[in-house]
Amino acid sequence: MGDVLRVSRPNARFQQWEALLRNRNKRQRAGEFLVQGVRAISLAVERGRPIRALIYDAERPLSRWAAGMLERAGGERVAMAPELLRELSGKEQEVPELVAVVALPDDDLARIPVGPSFLGAVFDRPAGPGNIGTMVRSLDAFGGAGLIVTGHAADPYDPKAVRASTGSLLAVPVVRVRSHGEVLDWVRREREAGRPLTVVGTDENGTADIAEVDLTGPVLLVIGNETAGLSAGWRQGCDTMARIPIGGAASSLNAASAATVALYEAVRQRGRVSKSRPT
Repeated sequence: MGDVLRVSRPNARFQQWEALLRNRNKRQRAGEFLVQGVRAISLAVERGRPIRALIYDAERPLSRWAAGMLERAGGERVAMAPELLRELSGKEQEVPELVAVVALPDDDLARIPVGPSFLGAVFDRPAGPGNIGTMVRSLDAFGGAGLIVTGHAADPYDPKAVRASTGSLLAVPVVRVRSHGEVLDWVRREREAGRPLTVVGTDENGTADIAEVDLTGPVLLVIGNETAGLSAGWRQGCDTMARIPIGGAASSLNAASAATVALYEAVRQRGRVSKSRPT
């Protein structure tokens, strides 16, 4: 495995990595975040994400999977005392086998590929990092091309978001953008290049039932803040506003749940269309 850094006490390197768990600004300045779990680390390596370091338990024999990751991934190899590795995991009892330090990707909309079957989502000013991770997971499950996070928002690379995505954050492009205007400019450029995106917002007072909106072409779904919904700018910028009919005592759906329903409906419509076409 080559040279190995050994960390047995909370030195400066450990403190630098530990700060990535709790401090968004330090994640941004360092340009890296922490990833754990078999699926998430495997996806990071398989998808060619730049691995800055792989940290493992200095006192535990490596499993075949962990040895394989250490062999395949780039970056520094770090053997760490288990009590310190437990702190990096953010868990009180369990010591993970591996923790990866992964480079933050660029916030560039060009990372999201737009084609004839494009299905993507925007999350406008999300307050909860867990909801971001859940939405990324749903996008991954339904073949989505990427997630755009707009405005003043929770961090997609917060450990809660990374865990909630169950690895999908490493498979689906996530791009942070300051305003709705930048995304709408990107939509306009895509249209001018012959890739006509339809922007569909979701709102409880939308003009059409989501099942009545044509989601079979390239679609960008827009989901609003968990409490305030969509901003005025997004309401104006969407081509149509769709509602998801609900009953019971609930006043509305959780934002990530609304995204999941809308994504499922898009896939359902596309499946129906493909089955009706002659083979």
